[in-house]
Amino acid sequence: MKKFENFCRALDNLEQGARYAPPYDTVVLTGLVALYEVCFEQAWKAMKDTLERHGYAESATGSPRMVLRLAYQAGMIRDQEAWLSALAARNNVTHAYNQALALEIVRLTRETYLDMFRALKADLEQNWISML
Repeated sequence: MKKFENFCRALDNLEQGARYAPPYDTVVLTGLVALYEVCFEQAWKAMKDTLERHGYAESATGSPRMVLRLAYQAGMIRDQEAWLSALAARNNVTHAYNQALALEIVRLTRETYLDMFRALKADLEQNWISML
């Protein structure tokens, strides 16, 4: 599954980026935020693709918010609020030139989003992709 593979590569890149420690210079901070954005994009697209393959037709034309809600209802993700928070952070990436906002995205990535992405990867591997 191409979308799942893309998500796994994006997560690997984000994991590598998480090794950087503050203080961040502008280039590193911008890169970390970009890695987060790419990982989030690939995550929801992997969810969407997997849901479609399992017969959830309503995911075919869904927005990220709709796909997250459907993934929660299907048991693919466990913390809908964390995922919706991650979506809001992704939507704020365009304002990441604001250092405080960029630092907040990096902090949340380290504290919450990385584990959330890891859990999604494990769940997709164990409970969804192996059943296709």
